Amino acid sequence: MTWSRISTDCVDALLMRVLTGFLICAFGLLVGAAAFVYSGLYDTAATDQHSAPVYWILKTVMRRAIGHHAQGLHVPALQDPSDIARGRVLFADHCTRCHGAPGFAPEAFALGMRPTPANLANTGIEWPARDLFWAIKHGLKMTGMPGWEFRLSDDDIWTIVAFVQAMPYESPGAYREALQASGRAMPPQQAVATRELEPITGEATGIGDAKRGRHTIEQYGCITCHQIPGVVGASVPVGPPLDKMGLRSFVGGVIPNTPPNMVRFLRAPKQFVPDGAMPNLGITERDARDIAAYLQSLR
Repeated sequence: MTWSRISTDCVDALLMRVLTGFLICAFGLLVGAAAFVYSGLYDTAATDQHSAPVYWILKTVMRRAIGHHAQGLHVPALQDPSDIARGRVLFADHCTRCHGAPGFAPEAFALGMRPTPANLANTGIEWPARDLFWAIKHGLKMTGMPGWEFRLSDDDIWTIVAFVQAMPYESPGAYREALQASGRAMPPQQAVATRELEPITGEATGIGDAKRGRHTIEQYGCITCHQIPGVVGASVPVGPPLDKMGLRSFVGGVIPNTPPNMVRFLRAPKQFVPDGAMPNLGITERDARDIAAYLQSLR
C-alpha cells in the first residue's frame, strides 16, 4: 500500500467523521428545538415584548424582505401638497389607530400589540419610499399590520407614503389644523386626545415600584419613541433617549425633575407642553408612579 493511498484513506475517514458529527449535531439541534416548542416554555404573552434575539430576527427578516420585494418599484413624485393633504386624511382614517400621529397616541388596543406598532416619524425619514409603499400595500405577517392592496388604490397608497415622509416635519398643531382644514372630522381617538384633562392635584409623593415600572413602561408604547435601557422594542430616535433620566435636571425641558413632577408630566404632558409631540397616553396614577420610579433609577 502506497503512502498516497494511506493519505487518501485518512482524509476520507476524517471527512466521514466530520460529516457524521455534523449530522449528529444537526439532529440534536432539531430534537432540542422540537422539545422546546412542545414544552411550552416560550412566553407568548403579549404583556411582554419579544426577547431581544427574537425581536432582532423579526426586524431583520422584515427589513430585508421588504427591500428585496420592493426592488424595481417606480416611485412617483411625492412632493405635491395636494397629494400630501390627501395622504394626511387617509393616514388619519386608516393608520392612526395603531401608529398614532403627531402629538396623538395610538388607541389602547395597539399599545398592547407585540411588536408594538412603530411611531412612523422616524420611519418616514429612514425608509425608502418604495419600501413604505410595499409594506402598506402588502402588510406584514406576524405584526398585525394589514395589507391595504384590496382596500386602497395604488394612487391612494402613494399619497400616504407622501404624507409619512412629510410627517416628521409637521408639528402636532400644524397636523391638527391641516386635518381640520381638509373638512374631515378628526378620528375619535384624536378628538379625545385634544381635550383638556382634569387638572392634576396633590403632591403625588408616593414612592412607586421601579421593578414594576420597568415592565409597565412597555405597556404604553414608550419604546416606539424613546431609547430605554433594558427595554426591547423599536427604540427609534423620535424623542430623547431616557438613559440616565434620574440625573437630568428637567422633565420635558419645562419642570424640575422630581418624582412628583414626573408623575404629573406622564399623566398629562399636554398641560406642560401643549404643542409637544408627547401625547396623552391615559396613564393611571399608579402606573405613572411606578414608571417615574423606574426612570429615577436610570443613573
